[in-house]
Amino acid sequence: MTDPTAVSGPARQKIDTSVPHSARIWNYWLGGKDNYPVDEQAGDAYSAVFPGITTVARSSRAFLGRTITHLVTEAGIRQFLDIGTGLPTVDNTHEVAQRIAPEAKIVYADHDPLVLAHARALLTSTPEGTTAYIDADLTDPDRILSVAAKTLDLTRPTALILSNILGHIADHDRARAIVARLMDGLPSGSHLSVNDGSRGVDADYEQAQDAYNETGAIPYFLRPVDQIAAFFDGLELLDPGVVSVPFWRPDPASPAPQPIGEHGGLARKP
Repeated sequence: MTDPTAVSGPARQKIDTSVPHSARIWNYWLGGKDNYPVDEQAGDAYSAVFPGITTVARSSRAFLGRTITHLVTEAGIRQFLDIGTGLPTVDNTHEVAQRIAPEAKIVYADHDPLVLAHARALLTSTPEGTTAYIDADLTDPDRILSVAAKTLDLTRPTALILSNILGHIADHDRARAIVARLMDGLPSGSHLSVNDGSRGVDADYEQAQDAYNETGAIPYFLRPVDQIAAFFDGLELLDPGVVSVPFWRPDPASPAPQPIGEHGGLARKP
């Protein structure tokens, strides 16, 4: 078994605490502690315009949990490549997967130095499985696949997880090309899970995000739903398709879902 907390690649930048960072702000909205005052200030300014952002963040995390559960219990997936995972909080991919299948292998990829600093301490594996971390950027899919192959057997079905990360790629065609290249590196029976912020549901959300993108922080672009759906082109989309994430196979015991500006889906590679 490989080192269950292996970290591959050097951090390429120092932690900048003077500029808000989306991963740390997201951590703040989820109730985490791995953030700085500048992130709290940016998060509070955002939520003053759009108080529903905490609902978006938590709904995104719940969607991740439901899709991972399906992948393990229904699709039999035991390998996961989670890109842009952000700072660990609760119910991370490896925790959900290994809770059901302790032998599952997970590779996380991110390029935030603060995430890298926390990887060894927080991304721990079950003894039967593996959890590894790659210091790599989404825009370098070939490197991600190459390094992930040191931990995962990429001749076997693997789930690619892209949760709230593709919005950082401004050009939609470029984002689609990155997703296609990553899926090209995975075999038949692999799955793609995508969820991202969307336009056309909540004007306050769009206003808050557009204002955030003007602060000098790394921008994140909300996309029309049809553009999010296009990431699944060529794949077999599972029911109920690309929907506002609270509507993706909700827990029957939960309150009735309400639409939010966050859409996602899950698809299988034929």
